[in-house]
Amino acid sequence: MNKTYINGLGAVTPQGTIRRGNLLQEVFEYEEPFLQIQKPDYKKYVDAKSLRRMSKIVRMGVYAAFDAMKDAGTEQPDAILTGTGMGCQKDTEKFLNGMIDNNETFGNPTAFMQSTHNTVGARIALMLGNQNENFTYVHRTFSFETALIDAILMLAEDKENVLLGGIDEITEESWQIKTHINHYKKEAVNNLKLLNDKQPGALSGEGAMFFMLSSEKNEKTYAAIQDVKTFFKPENREEIKEQLKTFLAKNNLTADEVDLVLYGYNGDPEFDTVYQETEKSLFEGIAAGYFKHLTGEFDTASAFAVTMAAKMIAGDLVSEIVLKNSSVKNPKTILIYNQFRNVNHSLILLTDG
Repeated sequence: MNKTYINGLGAVTPQGTIRRGNLLQEVFEYEEPFLQIQKPDYKKYVDAKSLRRMSKIVRMGVYAAFDAMKDAGTEQPDAILTGTGMGCQKDTEKFLNGMIDNNETFGNPTAFMQSTHNTVGARIALMLGNQNENFTYVHRTFSFETALIDAILMLAEDKENVLLGGIDEITEESWQIKTHINHYKKEAVNNLKLLNDKQPGALSGEGAMFFMLSSEKNEKTYAAIQDVKTFFKPENREEIKEQLKTFLAKNNLTADEVDLVLYGYNGDPEFDTVYQETEKSLFEGIAAGYFKHLTGEFDTASAFAVTMAAKMIAGDLVSEIVLKNSSVKNPKTILIYNQFRNVNHSLILLTDG
C-alpha cells in the first residue's frame, strides 16, 4: 500500500481544539456520565448569522475541517470524505419527536433535511464552493476507517489531496437509549480514572477530527499512514492475535519493532479484556497507551487516536496521561488498535514516513 501523508489536522474534542503545538498541555478532567466537546470560537470560520442555522455537529465539523485546511495551507481539496457512525443525532431526534408531536401528519422538513448523515460534508463543500467528490461513510465503528481506505485509494490514483474527517456527537437521548442496553455507563465517572470504574458499558463522548491527506510529503507533514485494516467478529482471541501478526508482517514489522500501541480502552470491564490479553500475549514490554478516557467512546473515536499518533510522531511531547505502562520518547512507529464490543476491530499503522 502506498503511504499517505498527514499534512494538516484539526480537531474539536472534550480536550479542546487540537492543532500544531504540544499535545495535551492542558488536560480536562470530568466527572460526568458522558463527555462533550470544549466549544471553540466558531466565529473564526463562520459568521454569526450562519452559525444560528447550524447544528452542533455541523459547527464541530466545519471548524475542524477548516483548521485542517489552514494547517496544511490548502484552499481546495480534491475530495471531501467524512465518516460518521450516528450522523446528526440531535436533528434526527428533532425530526422524530416532531412526528410524534404532530401525530405523524405535517412536520417541519428542515429537521429532516439537516438530519442526514452527509450534512457535515455537504456544508463544508458549500462553504468552499467545492464541487469535487464528496462522500460520507456510515459503517458504525468502521465509519472512519472506511473513509480512510477510500482516501488512500483516491490518492493512489489521481488525487493530490483529500480532506478526511471522522465526526460524531452525543446527545442526552442517545446516551439514555444506550445505557439501557449497557453499551454506555449510567453513572458519572471520573474520566482520568476510567479504567478503575467497574460499571458495565463505556464512557461515551464525541468529537470532530479532520485531516488533509496527500500522497506527497512536505515540510508540513506530521506522519505517514502506512496501512489500515478492519476485521469483523473474530471467533476467538487467538484469531485476534493472528490478525495483528499478519498485519504487522505485511508491513515488514514484528511486534517488538512497534514503538507504541494505542489501544481503544473505553472503560467497559467486559470488553477491555480484549486489549489486556493482546498486550500480554503479543506486545508485552512494548509501550502501551490509550485515548478514550480523554474523549469518550463514539463510533469515529479512532480518528482522535490518529490525531494523537500523528502529533507524537511529529515530535510533540508524549503526555504521561495517555500511557499505561513504560514511558516512550520520540515514537516513530505507532499502531492503533480499536474495537467495540469485540465486533468491529480496526488497525491503523502510522510511521515517520
